[in-house]
Amino acid sequence: MRILLADDHAMVRDTLSDYLKAELRADVATVSDYPGAMKILSSQGQFDLVLLDFSMPGMNGLQGLEDAVRRFPGQAFALLTGSAPNRIAQDALKLGAIGFVPKALGANSLANAVRFMVSGDTYLPASILSDAGEPGETSFTKQFSQREKEVLRGLCNGNSNKEIARNLDLQEVTIKLHVRSICKKLNAKNRTQAAMIAKGADFE
Repeated sequence: MRILLADDHAMVRDTLSDYLKAELRADVATVSDYPGAMKILSSQGQFDLVLLDFSMPGMNGLQGLEDAVRRFPGQAFALLTGSAPNRIAQDALKLGAIGFVPKALGANSLANAVRFMVSGDTYLPASILSDAGEPGETSFTKQFSQREKEVLRGLCNGNSNKEIARNLDLQEVTIKLHVRSICKKLNAKNRTQAAMIAKGADFE
């Protein structure tokens, strides 16, 4: 797993880098500004994930993200932020980002967020989703809470309750309760049938 972390705060950069190396065994390259990030992408090729600090020198907020996506269309980008308002998250996704990661996120949640994004999933904190609604909301997804949707995605991916619990940083008993609620809402006999119904509804 190759990750490029661009942040102008040395303590944040070093702390996140060390944690991702230890927890995910990731190969982490670091840089302190936007021009440096673009230079590394030009010289070292594609990374599994690029984390761009929203307010670092040269970034110019969403302008930098838009430029990065245009220059490297096949690269996965996510915004890393300490103070950007929630509405920026939705704008970032529209511009092509696959995630919006608050610096205040807990260590386990950060690791899970990176795992989600590296696997191709889009990550937004639950607090933002509850305020703004999830992009691509359908009549099927509206019947579920955000946490139920996360659990249902795990079911569709064939993950066990234990795996889902680990990915979401929750207790396994909590996952079982969510699965029971999902099955009830879908009138499904078991988790397998629930996943089949969800896939039939083009749930992702």
